[in-house]
Amino acid sequence: MDAAVEPPRLRDAYKKNVVPALMKQYGYTSTMQVPRLQRIVINMGLGEAVGNPKLIEGAVQELAAITGQKPVVTRAKKAIATFKLRQGMPIGCKVTLRRERMWEFMDRFVTLALPRVRDFRGISPRGFDGSGNYTLGLKEQIVFPEIDFDKVDKIKGMNVTFVTTAKTNQEAKDLLQKLGMPFRS
Repeated sequence: MDAAVEPPRLRDAYKKNVVPALMKQYGYTSTMQVPRLQRIVINMGLGEAVGNPKLIEGAVQELAAITGQKPVVTRAKKAIATFKLRQGMPIGCKVTLRRERMWEFMDRFVTLALPRVRDFRGISPRGFDGSGNYTLGLKEQIVFPEIDFDKVDKIKGMNVTFVTTAKTNQEAKDLLQKLGMPFRS
């Protein structure tokens, strides 16, 4: 007999608190108009992997530990001689999270990882792209509790992109703020 898997708590908070608040704030007539989180894309670009291909394996294992999902290895689209880069060489990895895993990651990211960032004063409100998506960069992967600091061979950064259905930057910012993102004022 399977134990009932409880739904992610952040998704419940979104449905119970965020949707009514945004409907009231923007005067939406339907819950389908309310912006929502579609997916979260985590990308690790490793330019140094050109000289040391073992870096990719470590990055893939760390990203899998952080997200609970197997990353896709990204490869160079074209050759760049000055960087000793050939077409098709592995230069990074990425994961796209949706549904339950997305909500779980967002919850852990806001409550556990961001407070562990050194000299943290809030995230920059400048990372919006104009169509409701937000990207921020982390300088080190060790802010995630899933990473064992002793097994890390090299400190690697990553980009985290939150893709929303919001039409404007302000709607996306309000959505992410209500989901717990600590924006700098």
